[in-house]
Amino acid sequence: MDAITFQKLKDIEARCAELEAQMSTPAVVQDQAAYQKLAKEAKEISPIVERYRAYKGALGELTKVQEMARAETDPELREMAHQEIRALEAKRDALDGEIPLLLIPRDPNDDKNVLLEIRAGTGGDEAALFAADVFRMYSRYAERQGWKIDVVSMSRTGQGGIKEVIAMIEGARVYSKLRYESGVHRVQRVPATEASGRIHTSAITVAVLPEAEEVDVKIEAKDLRIDTFCSSGPGGQSVNTTYSAVRITHLPTNTVVSCQDEKSQIKNREKAMKVLRARLYDVALEEQLKAIASDRKSQVGSGDRSEKIRTYNFQQARVSDHRIGLTLHRLQDILDGDLEEIAQSLIAHYQAEKLKQSA
Repeated sequence: MDAITFQKLKDIEARCAELEAQMSTPAVVQDQAAYQKLAKEAKEISPIVERYRAYKGALGELTKVQEMARAETDPELREMAHQEIRALEAKRDALDGEIPLLLIPRDPNDDKNVLLEIRAGTGGDEAALFAADVFRMYSRYAERQGWKIDVVSMSRTGQGGIKEVIAMIEGARVYSKLRYESGVHRVQRVPATEASGRIHTSAITVAVLPEAEEVDVKIEAKDLRIDTFCSSGPGGQSVNTTYSAVRITHLPTNTVVSCQDEKSQIKNREKAMKVLRARLYDVALEEQLKAIASDRKSQVGSGDRSEKIRTYNFQQARVSDHRIGLTLHRLQDILDGDLEEIAQSLIAHYQAEKLKQSA
């Protein structure tokens, strides 16, 4: 570990001690907002401090045991000392690999809930059926992670397909795990309606937007046009005859959001505003990335949704992520929500890229 990294770690350790001292003062203890802010920062840096102290401890022990091994005359005791040296060196090397990853600046959106948008693209009915499969995949993954998924709006097609679905996913570190799912997802399979057995290629687009709070995006009331209308749906009791559906238009950007999933106009309006904030926040993030670099594709994790990121091949039971060269031959497990290996591989890949950039 180089001197610059050591100095960073010393500074972080000193900051942790400073935070602990501030949190114990009567003024901060009585101010819940101030206390929570300091506690959040302390929680974020404590894993780094913990690994740094373990690293220092391992180096100290290693020096002691090496001195003992040099001074020891008994062959058996010397061999025992060398075994301990090897164990301490392995511990030191493991920490040496972990610590730089912890020093990568965290994305402030990692802890946020997300707005998931899935739209059928090229391929007609087959694309809509695949959109339904992918929405089910993310729903199952959310269940496995203990997240809550709430449909904001859904437009269905015949045969159980989905033309478009927008859903809010809430839980612990949702964005950190789903952020790399944005892009074009391609499917290769024989459609049920294909008599000759030809393989068709269809595509859908997935967008993962971090949920924006009111403080993230300022929306003026004068910039909104809000319309209400009757919800559309199947016949019978499912048809909502009241004006509960809501359409919100953000006039400066001409962004239009509709929500009719709830029977209450107030709830539909709340959901629509969440979608609007997330979309405007996403636009602001993209503009920020463009300002940082003229070539957005060079930015790690920019989430360019025009890029083909993954192929699902049913004939070969294969899923391939083209960004990291990962191929898994367990298609059905993945469609049933077993996305963790893909998610972790993507996180590790982009962390390594960030580490190269910071170096």
